[in-house]
Amino acid sequence: MSLVCFSLVLFTYYTVWVIVLPFVDSDHVIHTFFLPREYSVILPGMAALILILCVGLFIGVVTWKNRKPKKVD
Repeated sequence: MSLVCFSLVLFTYYTVWVIVLPFVDSDHVIHTFFLPREYSVILPGMAALILILCVGLFIGVVTWKNRKPKKVD
């Protein structure tokens, strides 16, 4: 249940950060709770890169372990 709550909070935070904040004045106090907008692209990009690397590494390890030795005639 805590993972669902964490995901909901993260989704809400990111949605407000990316969709709502561009329409709020830059001197408003709500901007103090969020990182600069550049990070709204960089952080998900890095997360996607790490995810792709982990999936590729997993596939590589599974493929490597399932190799069959060559038959010697």
